[in-house]
Order: sequence, then structure tokens, then C-alpha cells
Amino acid sequence: MVTSPGAPTVGAALRILSFMAAQQGPVAAATLARSLGLPRSSVYRLLAELVAQGFVLHFPEARRYGLGLAAFELSSGYVRQEPVTRLGRPVLATLVDRVGESAHLAVLVGSEVVYLVEERAPRRPALVTDVGVRLPSQLTASGRALLAALPAEQVRALFPSPAALTARGVQMSSRELRTELVRTRARGYAVEDGEITPGFASVAVAVRDRGGWPVTSLAVTFEAAAVDGGRRAELAEAVRRHAGELRRRLFGV
Repeated sequence: MVTSPGAPTVGAALRILSFMAAQQGPVAAATLARSLGLPRSSVYRLLAELVAQGFVLHFPEARRYGLGLAAFELSSGYVRQEPVTRLGRPVLATLVDRVGESAHLAVLVGSEVVYLVEERAPRRPALVTDVGVRLPSQLTASGRALLAALPAEQVRALFPSPAALTARGVQMSSRELRTELVRTRARGYAVEDGEITPGFASVAVAVRDRGGWPVTSLAVTFEAAAVDGGRRAELAEAVRRHAGELRRRLFGV
């Protein structure tokens, strides 16, 4: 079979990215070479180019490589189009009908979340999470759900300095963010209470792809004073069930 000179290199680079996307954390170059049957020298050359283009991050202390921001932005560009919005809208509408609270879908773009779909419940006030709005991921339930599903190295890359964690007049330390994400993983859902809009709280769950990477998050927002702890747990469970339904629609799992 005859191929163009650039095809094998492009194909190998795509295989590297696909393999990395299916892992739970950064991997060594030797692992990539062995698993993909590629010469180690070729793997290092391809990784250097992928790092230069932002698709891969190098963690020199660990001697490993992980997906970079460009890869996340590429995936976000995909999910911002038909699949998530078209398949997610009816799931969101069903959730709103069942819980009587407003809900939305969001994706991670860099260190921010971008809202794709909002479904407002009857007689509920307008929210700041309108379609296309960007908010700091570390302050939102949607963003925390997505961040909690990422490897720690990826989170550190998104927030490399204290300044990167300062937004909307709120200064969060790296330790505070780590603690919040640990709590999110333990609960199985993320929470936010008054950090975006005073008097309103949210619960959110990430929707993961087949490899375990977060594709979008599903969240419900409500008036904090009107919803007690028991009701919040019920809302979180409803969000979790509907996030599972959206995952089945997107990935068949």
C-alpha cells in the first residue's frame, strides 16, 4: 500500500493521543513505545512536537507525558457541537421536569467552564449560567465536577500559580482546591454555595467518556435557603442518574 510521506507520522501521533486519552494519568514514553509498537526514538520526536503544539504536557520530575490543553480544547470543540447539545437537551429537560429546578450542561475550556445548554424551571429566576457564558471552573459546581475527574497533574497544569486561582474577587489556594476536589470525588458530586451568585447553590456531576475523561457536566441550581440537606442529597442523586443517562446516550455505556 502506498502512503504519502507524512501519513505514518500523523497516524502515529494520533495513536499516541488516543492511547493517552484512554489512560487515567500521564504515561512514560517507554510505555507508549511498547504499547503501540513504535520505535522509541520516533515516540520522543512525536512527543516533542505534540508538546510544542500544546497537545501534550511533559512532567519532567515524573518522566511522564499527559494530555495538554490543546487536546482538551479540541475535545471541547467537539462536544460544543451536535452530540452533547442534541443528546443532552432532552435529558436536561426531563431532569428539570422531575426536580422542578433549573439545570445546565457545561464543558471545560482551559481553566474555565463554558455553558452549552440551560433549561430553566417554571417560576424560577434567571441564572448567570446562560448559554455561552464562561466562569472560573474552580468556583462552580460544574467546573469542580470536571476538575475532580482529571488527574492531579492536569489540574496543576491548569492552575500553575496562585494568580491563576484568583477570580471574581475570590482567592483560592492550591490546597483549598485539592481539598475541594477530594471531597467531590468522595461524595460523587460537586457542590457550590453562593460563590457565583449569593443565595444560590448548585450540585453537579461529570459525564465521562469510555476512557474516563470528563466530557461535560450536568448541574442543577437552586435557591439555597429553600433547599435543606436532605433535599440537596435528592437533587444530587437525580443529577447523577441523568448524567448516567447522558453518558449512555453519548457512548453507549
